[in-house]
Amino acid sequence: MDKIAVLIPCYNESKTIKKVVTDWKKSIPEAVIYVYDNNSSDETAKIAEEAGAVVRHEYQQGKGNVIRRMFREIDADCYIMVDGDDTYSAEYGRQMADLVLEKKTDMVVGDRLSSTYFEENKRPFHNFGNSLVRSSINRLFDTNIRDIMTGYRAFSYLFVKSFPVLSKGFEIETEMTIHAVDKNMRIENVIIEYRDRPEGSESKLDTYSDGFKVLRTIFRLYKNYKPMSFFGGLSMILFILALVMFIPIFIEYARTGLVPRFPTLIVSGFIGLGGVLSLFTGLILATLVEKDRQEFEFRLNVIENMYKIIKK
Repeated sequence: MDKIAVLIPCYNESKTIKKVVTDWKKSIPEAVIYVYDNNSSDETAKIAEEAGAVVRHEYQQGKGNVIRRMFREIDADCYIMVDGDDTYSAEYGRQMADLVLEKKTDMVVGDRLSSTYFEENKRPFHNFGNSLVRSSINRLFDTNIRDIMTGYRAFSYLFVKSFPVLSKGFEIETEMTIHAVDKNMRIENVIIEYRDRPEGSESKLDTYSDGFKVLRTIFRLYKNYKPMSFFGGLSMILFILALVMFIPIFIEYARTGLVPRFPTLIVSGFIGLGGVLSLFTGLILATLVEKDRQEFEFRLNVIENMYKIIKK
């Protein structure tokens, strides 16, 4: 088992990967540097190996697929995940690792948005998207994560081995954040400096398609993790809509004894029934989610016992 493992997912980062590996070897000499190449068409894997990294491959395309492979294959006391594009400085790695190793933090978030991100990043829609995702998750999940989409994080063994990777692409960071919040894991924010990609290095993140995937992931995870809030809110909307349709009919009936818009009455009844079904769906799913949280705590105990055995 490694003491500290630096995980670098890469796709066509030949212009920057040598510097990234070299910087991390200088910053944390005892760490093992893993570069996982994701079907690069350039010399990324070769350059990384020559720089001293342990190079492995993931042939299913997508950052989420790479991270799934990393988390399955590597055992370490502390994991540091960083991109291979040289936008993050290795100088913060020691501080982040100490939070995991000494303070038992489960996830350390490298916070770009509180420092230089908005000045360095030249893509305004990326800036808007990061702010939108951060405010949405903090409001929906009642938390205070400073940077949701950052690729610079540190993790404990317990987090890595208990995290179910479902996303295939760049929405993986959102999934990590919400999982840690929902499972009441210890999270710390560390303010880091961000620098834009060097000239000739291109981002693999598509502003619109990947942004849509992230928002869809937030919607899906909110429904899955907080079903009572989701379906309860939907139920309330349906009840209000049913009342808006029903009240004029009721007033007319009370005044004249007639129901002139009988189809509207039927529709309002079905909408109200939909509200009832939504409410009970939320109640049932909330019970299942609570049971899953109890089982998750049990799984954490099993993983911790396995960790102690491996350490021996």
